[in-house]
Amino acid sequence: MAISPAATSGATGQAFGTPAYRNYVILALLLAYTLNFIDRILIQILSEPIINEFGLKDWQFGLLSGFGFALLYTIAGIPIARLAERANRVKIIAISIIVWSVMTALCGIAGSFLALLVFRVGVGIGEAGLTPPANSIIADYFPPRSRARALAIYAMGVTLGSVFAAAFGGPIAEAFSWREAFLLLGIPGILVGVLVWFTIQEPPRGYSDPVGTPKVEPRGFGETLGRLASNKSYWLNVIAATMVAFVGYGLSSFQASFFVRAYDLSLAQVAAQFLIPLGLAAAGGTFLAGYLTERLSARYATAVAWLPGWGLILCVPFYWFGFSSADPSMAFWLLLVGAVLHYSYLGAQYTICQGVVGARSRATAIAIMLFVINFVGYGAGPLVVGLLSDYFASGYLAASQYAGELTIPMCKGDAATLLQNLGADKAALCAQMSAEGLRQSVKLVALLFGAAGLVYLWTSKMLHKDMVAKMN
Repeated sequence: MAISPAATSGATGQAFGTPAYRNYVILALLLAYTLNFIDRILIQILSEPIINEFGLKDWQFGLLSGFGFALLYTIAGIPIARLAERANRVKIIAISIIVWSVMTALCGIAGSFLALLVFRVGVGIGEAGLTPPANSIIADYFPPRSRARALAIYAMGVTLGSVFAAAFGGPIAEAFSWREAFLLLGIPGILVGVLVWFTIQEPPRGYSDPVGTPKVEPRGFGETLGRLASNKSYWLNVIAATMVAFVGYGLSSFQASFFVRAYDLSLAQVAAQFLIPLGLAAAGGTFLAGYLTERLSARYATAVAWLPGWGLILCVPFYWFGFSSADPSMAFWLLLVGAVLHYSYLGAQYTICQGVVGARSRATAIAIMLFVINFVGYGAGPLVVGLLSDYFASGYLAASQYAGELTIPMCKGDAATLLQNLGADKAALCAQMSAEGLRQSVKLVALLFGAAGLVYLWTSKMLHKDMVAKMN
């Protein structure tokens, strides 16, 4: 960004709008982000019926749920963010909501793996238009001291979206089919897009920044990227958030499948007993971390980095032993604590990212971060978990008494079909092989949370000097 030496940005250091209206805006954006993740996560909730209907290997489903979405999401994200630096951000968000909602509904009529993959790409294009402009808008409504909490509330859309996808997707699929779940959960987003268009006011850029913040003029993308290149805090945050996304998206893509396979539960049971309460715990962890960051930042300026750092390190043993447990009740409580600690990072990644750049670079900085996070994390995480699951399952099968008779594709299908086609002993082996292969995969990948936590602790050592608007 180019700084005009004798000019100021019109920054007031005050929040924009009345308290009631600011609360409405943040809740409306939270609703949009919740829908964003309902439509993104729904395919993961419906993993087992989709895998069984199309006869997919786990790596193929990982491609469908991860890379298929992430490819165009990452490519479209930066151009949309550049547009958001100059154009009306509210209208960009509204149009994006309508686009991804329509594409989600179309997933329900997909007649093949390829068609479903194409519609998932369409969902990714639409969803790319929400978070960068939303973060930019939030920064103009809330001054620096309040942004961590505001962004944490917005970031709760990730976990709340998972909760609602499980709460409605699983039961709808049980009552009808996975196709009706896409149709019924995709269409309401069109109405939300219209609501955003007509009820959210576009705020002045930089309004809530501290008084005296220099006025900035837009630069080209290359110059913006060049200025970010030397910002260590920005890139360490990107690295840590990408590692967390790699693990988190990998685990969430197969979480429903894990509970179905490991504990022999239906989708509706998995949703009620695991996915909904774990999602609520994750939302609580996100909000709690934002609240604690706001309270601690007055005394500890880098709490926004070291708080999630310790949360990610401490969550590792809870995930490891939770996924290892043969007792579903024990697994639930261990994974619940792990989720609260793990999701302490979610608001922090946005707070750090937009806090180390100027007002007219925020959407682009967020888009670059999301480009890396989603291309590497969302694109590769589910695929790697699926590949590892197939690898461990193959090893388990090779060591069994039916090594020469069974293959992984032969073991795909619902319990009744396997029993009819293979007989009781082989069907039981298939079920155990699928469960144990996935169990080993998710346990191994979860260890990377600890490495991400260490990167956040490293970030805290240099963050204060890189923040444009100091947290304290």
